[in-house]
Amino acid sequence: MSTIAAAISVTAAAAASSHGGGRRHRCGSVAVRCSSAADERQALFSRIAPVYDQLNDVLSLGQHRTWKRICVSWSMAKRGDRVLDLCCGSGDLAFLLSQKVGIDGEVMAVDFSRQQLQTAASRRDQRWKSCYKNIKWIVGDALDLPFPDRYFDAVTVGYGLRNVVDKPKAMREICRVLQPGSRASILDFNKSSLFFTASLQQHQIDHALSGEVLGAPTTFSSASQSGYPTAHR
Repeated sequence: MSTIAAAISVTAAAAASSHGGGRRHRCGSVAVRCSSAADERQALFSRIAPVYDQLNDVLSLGQHRTWKRICVSWSMAKRGDRVLDLCCGSGDLAFLLSQKVGIDGEVMAVDFSRQQLQTAASRRDQRWKSCYKNIKWIVGDALDLPFPDRYFDAVTVGYGLRNVVDKPKAMREICRVLQPGSRASILDFNKSSLFFTASLQQHQIDHALSGEVLGAPTTFSSASQSGYPTAHR
């Protein structure tokens, strides 16, 4: 399965247009406001949390680690920065960002699945580095981020935007919390517009999520793969 990535620079005008009149800082564990569709996706990703990394290995043929390093590089995060990893999943990008910003920086790792965050926190304990003390795991909603305007020096999103029920609103929230002139680096899979390639992608998903891994592979397909952009989107 192929991938796409984008690094978006936020200008002062874009940041200003996304403001809804400053928001108070609400870091920490927060209630997640979900529609029924979001509820289904949240339940699904909580269910697959223990095998999420293996699924990424299968779906990307092991290449997702390289793509994630590129994504973090494109964010332009540097030592001492405060950064956001949105839809952080099991924490791969958060760990890479932590090393980029160092012990003087901060990494806010946000996901709507508490189980994913528990998996990420467990992985941090297993591969401990001193800089990982700068990571905070936060249950949060991508459509209503619990941070004030212009709060972050960089934002990353890895394989998460396709699962958000309102992508334009999520992008407005990302722009709102970014400092003017900073970057959002977004990484995701690309669904081919070619029948053969698209069929191969579907085959990978169905077999990766079958049997003991996940009993309802079509649920994942409808909730997630339908969000993959094509060359025409």
